[in-house]
Amino acid sequence: MSNIGKEFLEKTKYEYRGKSDQEKGVERPPLELEYDRTRPVIDLPSPAGFIPPDNRLRQLIDQRRSIRQYSDDPLSLEELSYLLWCTQGVQGMKDTEATATFRTVPSAGARHAFETLLLVNNVDGLEPGLYRFLALDHKLTKLDSAPDLADQLVDAAFNQRMIKNASVTFFWVAVTKRMTWRYDVRGYRFLFLDAGHVGQNLYLAAESIGAGTCAIAAYDDNRTNRILGLDGEEQFVIYLSPVGKK
Repeated sequence: MSNIGKEFLEKTKYEYRGKSDQEKGVERPPLELEYDRTRPVIDLPSPAGFIPPDNRLRQLIDQRRSIRQYSDDPLSLEELSYLLWCTQGVQGMKDTEATATFRTVPSAGARHAFETLLLVNNVDGLEPGLYRFLALDHKLTKLDSAPDLADQLVDAAFNQRMIKNASVTFFWVAVTKRMTWRYDVRGYRFLFLDAGHVGQNLYLAAESIGAGTCAIAAYDDNRTNRILGLDGEEQFVIYLSPVGKK
């Protein structure tokens, strides 16, 4: 069997890059996936007025650790809103036609190919269940409230129980077309680089509110995607991270 890692790096070199959909004149994919507008939409508190208890960057970087055990204290809705803004918050649009967004994390070509799903376990003001962050409007919509959902996701992540014990677990979903539209196969590399940007922002933001996180890359891809209703090709989980109070 060939070394798939080496093959991936080789086949995404610039010499293999074909003509992208953007260069072919194909209409760009939407900045955000459509959602069921018959479902209730939950307003999130504005992150602009939230001041974290510890706002000193150097100290936060020095204190940053992977935290796998959490207290029973819930996150507030204001704190969750702040964490969402720090990881995928929209600061503005590129132009009046909204062809790209500027956000709180860097992304290749401002493509911002991630959607954020949340497994909510212990957040004040929210019922447990699966939610989606609507980044363009800074709101939430609920997707699923199956009572065994958290257990399914723990099992799919090889029994890493922090997924259920945390107040909330972030699941970042890569929408491949949003990135490859501009960069063709080279865009797959950028998806993984962007995941690192988002993950580090969550680590520092969580630290600033007395919470902790531990990014997870060990999970059964097929099972996790299936549980979350993703096809595993055009849309797939690229990274996940539970967050809870220390």
